[in-house]
Amino acid sequence: MSALRNLAGQAAIYGLSSIVARFLNYLLTPLYTSKGVFPPADYGVITALYAWTALLNVVLTYGMETAFFRFANKSGEAGDRAYATAGFALLATSSVFMLAAGFTAQSIAGGLGYPGHAFSVLMLVGIIGIDAITTLPMARLRSQGRPWRFAAINITSVLVNIGLSLFFIGYCMRSFNAGESNALIDAVYDPDLGVGYVFLINLVSSGVKLLLLLPSFPRPAWYDKALLRPMLVFGAPLLVAGLAGMVNETADRILLKWLLPADTADTQIGIYGACYKLAILITLFIQAFRFAAEPFFFSQAEDPKARETFAKLMNWSVAFMMTAFLTVMLFLDLFKWFIPNEAYHVGLRVVPILMLANVFLGIYYNQSVWYKLTDRTRWGGTIALFGAGVTLVLNFLLIPRIGYLGSAWATLACYGGMTVMSHLLGQHYWPVPYQVTRVLLYMAVGVFLWWGVEQLPLEGALNYAVRAVVLLGFMTVAWRVERPSVRPLSP
Repeated sequence: MSALRNLAGQAAIYGLSSIVARFLNYLLTPLYTSKGVFPPADYGVITALYAWTALLNVVLTYGMETAFFRFANKSGEAGDRAYATAGFALLATSSVFMLAAGFTAQSIAGGLGYPGHAFSVLMLVGIIGIDAITTLPMARLRSQGRPWRFAAINITSVLVNIGLSLFFIGYCMRSFNAGESNALIDAVYDPDLGVGYVFLINLVSSGVKLLLLLPSFPRPAWYDKALLRPMLVFGAPLLVAGLAGMVNETADRILLKWLLPADTADTQIGIYGACYKLAILITLFIQAFRFAAEPFFFSQAEDPKARETFAKLMNWSVAFMMTAFLTVMLFLDLFKWFIPNEAYHVGLRVVPILMLANVFLGIYYNQSVWYKLTDRTRWGGTIALFGAGVTLVLNFLLIPRIGYLGSAWATLACYGGMTVMSHLLGQHYWPVPYQVTRVLLYMAVGVFLWWGVEQLPLEGALNYAVRAVVLLGFMTVAWRVERPSVRPLSP
């Protein structure tokens, strides 16, 4: 089996497990945004608080996940020392964070503009800390090529989250809000918690993952104090890059809270956050790709044909992402019911902008191999800081003028600029023969096909038939073009 096929197989498994877990709020969006559960203002609180969570998650892992992959690969051994050194470091820092932030949850909630949601903040502190602690055990499963165990742990956590969400939010909350009650609801449901149930349930599911990983935690004897410093030095630029990356990804939802009128901010954040979830197909692909590709890139680095393989991988990934773009955009009038409450549908105009932004993000992650394999991680930080600057400047300029639509355009400009900058630097330091023209054609053709179909005065079954033919046509052409790049690598 070829290297590309092996990567695709592992990415599929990761995509069915870890991505579901990490983006569980995406998959629960239909429940959260349905009538009788959370109105846009309440969903705005959930969206804004999770945005802060993403930023802190990067801080608490401070590049140690990638440092583990790098140092385990350098040693040529199983990576026990690198695993234990990074793992115990994360355990120590996460424990300090949970203690400090837990005791000041009320003050933190007030500082974030949500003084009435101290319980939700307290639950978030636990979620963030546990997720940081479990990062290294999950990373080791990836480095060992054990995607099925990785999947089993994540799926168990997912099932706990979904089951509790369906019961407490889908059944208890919805029934209570509809004026219905019974002995069970009276016994277990507290209406005063409100959105806090989302975070409480998430904390329980994270705790389940921690329990499942306890047997595979590193042994103290593996810890190597001398290895800690070089791992921290390697990871520090990645912390900057990751933090800047999270600014790019989440700053819009944070800034909307402060740059929009106070009486409408949470509602607008809720609408924007829900419509952002319609880019889920591309987002899930990117996350699955990242989980499978990082150890893949390092393992293939010494292969004489590695750069050629990476270039082919770029073609496949862009073709796949543009297929996802067309799937959602051609059938947006169906996908919009992923958000059942029509009060959110006013924000659908941001969907094509955000989906294209995520295509650029996927390209950027694919390109990032050059600075990781050459130990020039500082450039990753520089590029991400450039993107963060674009994000912050454009959000400050555009949000007061055009609201969350400005945030969408800022996201597209950010990821597009980062992609161009990374490509130029990468071709200088570690050239990969990317077929830029082909990549741009996939993107241009995808956008043109969507735009063209929207201009056709079609309705009913004929409308859907034409859209299906267009989608299948794009997929067929992409498959025929890219198939020769895989066939010669087969056994």
